[in-house]
Amino acid sequence: MNNFTENIEAKREWSKKMLAGIRNLPPVPFIMVEISKLLDNPRTGAADLGKIISKDQAMVAKILSVANSPLYGLPRRVSTIEFAIVILGFDQIKNIVIAFSMMEAFRTKEDRRWNRRSYWVHSLMVASAAKRIADDLGIRKSGEAFTAGLLHDLGISVIQKYFNDDFQKINNLVEQQQMRFINAEEKILGISHQEIGKYLIEKWNLPSALGEAILYHHQPSLAEEEKKLAAVVHLADYMTQRFQIGGFNWDESIDLDLGVIEILQLGDESYLESLIESYHELFKVNLESLNL
Repeated sequence: MNNFTENIEAKREWSKKMLAGIRNLPPVPFIMVEISKLLDNPRTGAADLGKIISKDQAMVAKILSVANSPLYGLPRRVSTIEFAIVILGFDQIKNIVIAFSMMEAFRTKEDRRWNRRSYWVHSLMVASAAKRIADDLGIRKSGEAFTAGLLHDLGISVIQKYFNDDFQKINNLVEQQQMRFINAEEKILGISHQEIGKYLIEKWNLPSALGEAILYHHQPSLAEEEKKLAAVVHLADYMTQRFQIGGFNWDESIDLDLGVIEILQLGDESYLESLIESYHELFKVNLESLNL
């Protein structure tokens, strides 16, 4: 092992210890605990679930905004949380609440190098698009695709919030040496935002499928068990940059993993290209509909 590799490994171990030692990492939100309890009871109805969610009006607004976004693809307008629960189903609602709860728990402050709104818009665009792609391709886990899409870059906000000195160093490397963010993360922290995201999923005891999709959202071909979930998130993420709609600067120069052709059974590169372009107009309309 050469000195460079040893240095990266040392940084990696330090970053992992720092993550494990952060005492003020947010606990699992109350609303997630309450919803999980309700859903364990077979007698729970839409009204019961609606009462719990309605305690958090910001959550209600987010759910209705997502349900009515063009990319989400519902056939009619959803105006109440109870109707959202009925039309989306308990599992979909649970996935949405989990995703928004985690995003809120790790919310970060704005600074010169962190555009919080841009990050939120990007996360929502990827989430909605990942679900739509999963639905269009007949993939059963479309609710999990939304969750994974919303949380795919959660690790970046953790770097900004808990490793802010390193966050600034990463940005300096990108600006001064035209290095990609993903490479700058590895050089400074020895660990990527994808790995941090997976760590958080494990810490909150969420499904391992989400963790793997987040870990491999840049290279779904490397995923072992959740290739399809990682692939739809990757495609949605790539489209935001390709269309320059809802993009995020940490994803600039993202490479399209052509392994998605085989993973999602898309035939060939020509069909993949036509599939990507078919979402262009939907992305435009969806961006205009977001109310953040």
